[in-house]
Amino acid sequence: MKRTVALLFACAVVLVGIMAGLGYLDVHLLSHSRLGHLDGSVDQTLARNRTGWLNTLTLGATDVASTYVVIGIALVAVVTARLVFKKWREPLFVACAVAGEVAIFVTTTLLVHRPRPNVVHLDQAPPTSSFPSGHTAAAVALWGAIAVLVVRYAAHIAWRRIAIAAAILIPVIVACSRLYRGMHFPTDVLGGALLGFAWLRASTRLFFTNVTKRAVAVKHAIVLPEAATARKASGVR
Repeated sequence: MKRTVALLFACAVVLVGIMAGLGYLDVHLLSHSRLGHLDGSVDQTLARNRTGWLNTLTLGATDVASTYVVIGIALVAVVTARLVFKKWREPLFVACAVAGEVAIFVTTTLLVHRPRPNVVHLDQAPPTSSFPSGHTAAAVALWGAIAVLVVRYAAHIAWRRIAIAAAILIPVIVACSRLYRGMHFPTDVLGGALLGFAWLRASTRLFFTNVTKRAVAVKHAIVLPEAATARKASGVR
């Protein structure tokens, strides 16, 4: 466990460095390029075409990845994982995926200072950098972590498909809502998605790689003797 914690910390430090570098590139170089102008034009176009029903719809979508909702769902997932699996690995994995994402996001925003889009904001702007999108990163990390557990352990393929669909669609909907509401540039939500996915991938690998190897070893330990017995019974040497 100590080795896992050390590796997770190292991954977090590396990811902070990568995100800070991308943020610096976005703010100081790309913002003055054609891509930077396109980045800003998306928010302006969305702001000019707002409607009442879309305002309401995107408010609900962005609330799905708000701080209190994410904490609440994460707590439910952690408790459920503990009760279902009777072990600490799975609940700690969910907690690490969500808490680690938050820590990396907050640290990155302290290093990258990007103002919000120059449009009317439909939400109160938090005192953090526009890059990366914390809502998008949180949605990827939370729903991705839940999907990892469902895919690994669910007996029915339907549950796996639902979990994968949720892990893809919810972050996409959240990202689009943040753009529509004028809270982020497109590169911000892309950065948030990258942050959430990279941390989720690192957490999954470090928490479950050894488990998978042991499962394969046990499977071979069972299959090989059975195969040898079958060959012996059939007279094959």
